Amino acid sequence: MRIAFILFLFALIAPRTFAQPANADCANAALLCAGQPLAGTNNDADEMPGFCPATDAMVWYTFTTNSEGGDVTVALSGVECVAVPGVDNEISAVVLTGDGSCVLDEFGAASTCGLDSVDFSITAPGLLPLTQYWVLVSGAVNNGALTPAQCNFALTLSGPGAEIVGVDMSAGEDVEIGSGESTQLQGIGGASFEWSPTAGLSGNTIPDPIAAPEGTTIYTLTSSINGCTFTDDVMVSVIRLVNPPNTFTPNEDGFNDIWDIPGIADYPGAEVLIHDRWGQIVFRSNGYREPWDGTHNGRKLSVGTYYYHIQLNQLEGRSPPYTGFVTIVR
Repeated sequence: MRIAFILFLFALIAPRTFAQPANADCANAALLCAGQPLAGTNNDADEMPGFCPATDAMVWYTFTTNSEGGDVTVALSGVECVAVPGVDNEISAVVLTGDGSCVLDEFGAASTCGLDSVDFSITAPGLLPLTQYWVLVSGAVNNGALTPAQCNFALTLSGPGAEIVGVDMSAGEDVEIGSGESTQLQGIGGASFEWSPTAGLSGNTIPDPIAAPEGTTIYTLTSSINGCTFTDDVMVSVIRLVNPPNTFTPNEDGFNDIWDIPGIADYPGAEVLIHDRWGQIVFRSNGYREPWDGTHNGRKLSVGTYYYHIQLNQLEGRSPPYTGFVTIVR
């Protein structure tokens, strides 16, 4: 029983450094990335006067602005402070500017000091581009409290000066290509690039691979900037440039008498070849100014299935042909 009591007393007086958050030291400031909430706590942080009045038990965070700079907002959510006698229940936050020396007196305020026991946010206006800043979160020591607030929370970075996707990192604009065609992706980002999926790509570790997917595909680009990892998507939509119908009725009733191919007028150099089931060519055309009327050498062909081969011959180069069947119905 005596041993247990001694251990209890030791627990009360022993220093709390073994449980201290690593980012209680400015040199170990935790990295904030735009749009990526980061859980934090100042529980067991060393009691040391903070930057804002009547604050203590500090923890440090840092971020770097994007290439444009501007306002940056830091939101504290899920704020949960210990509510016991002698301990405050309010948390404080402020954005700081400095040279990274970790001497508190060398820092300056880039925002006002925020203070609350519930969710709140602070905004630092007009921050410089590509510049490192710090966020100091501290427990309040108000209302006669003997101990600074001990709180759990989550930090989220946002605002025009913080956003990376769409500013310094992007997978590019969505694009539409024809079946069998290709396009060059226009990714931008940091020093490393990784695309997924890899199907249809000429490479997946460069910013601008050639994409030739068989069908509509969403490609995701992952890139790291200033120690943060971001992702962005681009959709490559694959469409049929021409859509040959699979039936027509050349019975001279004035309706559906010719094999009209929507979209083929946009390709004056198209080659259209039709053959019967024995492989005999029944229609050939360079360009498709006069659609097929279901005849061969002026003779009406019998009802049945015929097979087409269409080569568009685009200015950009030859793409895979369109092949399929068409049925004559009378």
